[in-house]
Amino acid sequence: MPHRSTEHEVLAVVFQVRQLTTRNPQLSVLLWERAMEPQRGAWSLPGGRLRHDEDMTSSVRRQLAEKVDLREVTHLEQLAVFSEPDRVPGARVIASTFLGLVPSDATPALPDDTRWHPVDALPPMAFDHRPMVTHAHTRLIAKLSYTNIGFALTPKEFALSTLRDIYSAAIAHPVDATNLQRVLARRGVITPTGTTARSGRSGGRPAALYRFTESSYRVTDEFAALRPPN
Repeated sequence: MPHRSTEHEVLAVVFQVRQLTTRNPQLSVLLWERAMEPQRGAWSLPGGRLRHDEDMTSSVRRQLAEKVDLREVTHLEQLAVFSEPDRVPGARVIASTFLGLVPSDATPALPDDTRWHPVDALPPMAFDHRPMVTHAHTRLIAKLSYTNIGFALTPKEFALSTLRDIYSAAIAHPVDATNLQRVLARRGVITPTGTTARSGRSGGRPAALYRFTESSYRVTDEFAALRPPN
């Protein structure tokens, strides 16, 4: 039977690198648990139907604020359209996905039905939301190679070890801090602040602090790639 109408929804794949103070920093995605059928109890990306009086970017920002109380998104961009005719039950719904990034030091208060989940250990997910996460992660990995998008995942000031941990968690393989600093400094992406971090309990020389030179997205080297070590 042909579909009589088509609706449009916007869904946000929001990433944050968490557990930076542990030995196992993790790239995590924000999900909320469905309380109603269909697929009650499955985990979903935040978002919802596009209203007739708003554009898609305004819609996804509104729904992140209203539904999961998330306002600390430092980068948001449209990624892809998922338009399989039967991707959800009932009337046909086309989904536009957005990539959202939250700094590692942000601590948003979330509703009880909303949690951060490690990307490498996703729970059972509703509809086609799992491939949406996979697609967004793939795009993030690529963008970390050839743009300055790392600014949206880091604190305003950071040590090179923190930057290394964030990049390593986000691209899912180890990154050498010295090489990363050399590449990003050569492209003019990061710059030293001239200050140092506080000494830890073990003492030692305080680490130099860096910052991203810009807090807006730009391409820095369109042919670059961060590859796993041999």
